[in-house]
Amino acid sequence: MLAVLHILLLIALAAVALVLALGVFALSRGGDFGRKWSNRLMRVRVAVQFVAILLLAAAFWFQYSGH
Repeated sequence: MLAVLHILLLIALAAVALVLALGVFALSRGGDFGRKWSNRLMRVRVAVQFVAILLLAAAFWFQYSGH
């Protein structure tokens, strides 16, 4: 179970990095595209970060609880 959590955590961290890069790109591009997508992508980033933190907490719990 811990190995699965580690893999999911790596996927979540990669997703955070990807969404962050897309959000910064949208912000730097500006114009209508920037106004439409930069704020939306940053909201998605916060949600994905929340999932990554939950996975990290679950991995710590499984590792140190003796499961």
